[in-house]
Amino acid sequence: MLSVRNLHAYYGKSHVLQGVDLEVGAGEIVVLLGRNGSGRSTLAKAITGTVQVNGSVLFQGKEILGLPPHTIARRGIGYVPENRDVFPTLTVRQNLLLGIKGSKGQGHWSLDEMLRRFPILDERADVPAGVLSGGEQQILTICRTLLGQPSLVIIDEPTEGLAPFIVEQIGDFIAEIAGQGVAVLLVEQKLVIALKVSSRAFVLGHGGIVFDGRPADLMSDAALRREWLEV
Repeated sequence: MLSVRNLHAYYGKSHVLQGVDLEVGAGEIVVLLGRNGSGRSTLAKAITGTVQVNGSVLFQGKEILGLPPHTIARRGIGYVPENRDVFPTLTVRQNLLLGIKGSKGQGHWSLDEMLRRFPILDERADVPAGVLSGGEQQILTICRTLLGQPSLVIIDEPTEGLAPFIVEQIGDFIAEIAGQGVAVLLVEQKLVIALKVSSRAFVLGHGGIVFDGRPADLMSDAALRREWLEV
């Protein structure tokens, strides 16, 4: 589905990504872990075309590196940014409708399905999105992204600052997304929720991948977690 090879990214003179390799298969949840500043969000932005990089990003066997973000989105990659990016003055319903991309809106995910699945969105469908709580805005953003019928969705820090019950709800929803055949690249800091829903884990450190393996192996390696994840 997604194959990243020898990816390099710079911010000025800072070499943020230094030859990153990463793969995500169809219907797979892969978690990308690392401390703040390790380059996780930069990698997400590089895949979606919002950061200039060198290397290769293959999606469904075709090179997408260098394509504009709107073209990458139309190819089937959805992106849920860490700052949520709702349109605060538009209603919840209008925000959701913006996610529908032409005829692709006729896929598995529909507006009615999203409102049925999340009653809070249905109750506030005609309320400006800016008045929603952080957790409600996160759910809205994920739903809006899915209405574009992506084959792969990149979700950046979806549980940051949210109450535990919302975190659990989002974790269950991510598992359900993958159950519908959509690949998920989950950028996270919370180790427990990330490893609960993922089938494979990558750890990013000093600009490169320092671990690639099963979540259980990461949990059993206390030394690696101390060096690359724990504060």
